[in-house]
Amino acid sequence: MAENDAMPTLPKKCGPYISSVTSHGMNLVIRGVVLFFIGVFLALILNLLQIQRNVTLFPPDVITSIFSSAWWVPPCCGTASAVIGLLYPCMDRHLGEPHKFKREWSSVMRCVAVFVGINHASAKVDFANNIQLSLTLAALSIGLWWTFDRSRSGFGLGLGIAFLATLVSQLLVYNGVYQYTSPDFLYVRSWLPCIFFAGGITMGNIGRQLAMYECKVIAEKSHEE
Repeated sequence: MAENDAMPTLPKKCGPYISSVTSHGMNLVIRGVVLFFIGVFLALILNLLQIQRNVTLFPPDVITSIFSSAWWVPPCCGTASAVIGLLYPCMDRHLGEPHKFKREWSSVMRCVAVFVGINHASAKVDFANNIQLSLTLAALSIGLWWTFDRSRSGFGLGLGIAFLATLVSQLLVYNGVYQYTSPDFLYVRSWLPCIFFAGGITMGNIGRQLAMYECKVIAEKSHEE
């Protein structure tokens, strides 16, 4: 009788486990797709701004989109955005430091607005020299992290993203894919790492906010069980 009583409990234990794995995988794909399209949209807008101000120059034969942007820029930025947005909450869980600072969509939207403003300043505001511009954008980028993140993992990932993205940009410019006007940091502009740092923090916050819904679903399932 004891064995018969125990058998019906097995599906109940296995069922929620399989369901949670399936929902987690689907949630991961959905978050990745959303982050990809957000990255594509921001890339089109910000790259258009840079081209209009002649900050970046592309060869005429690669300018094929209606936004006067090289065709490969939006997909690359979208892919990078998806990776960054998924990496931030994953790193938070790995380090055991869940990000709880200003976890609401209004804060995330303000972060996006500040990031766009920083990029706008890099193209529109005229400074006496590139050093002043770079220092100003560095202060603004760190201020963005302090205002909307304040986590050690976020700061460390932001620095890593800025380094890798700047290195890739150097290689692309070196190979003639595109170029910067008045480069002062090898082949690119010295303020470029600040933009990448702020962009990493922004996409990380979006990814964290999207990941909150998965945590809520898992918590609700655990409570129901």
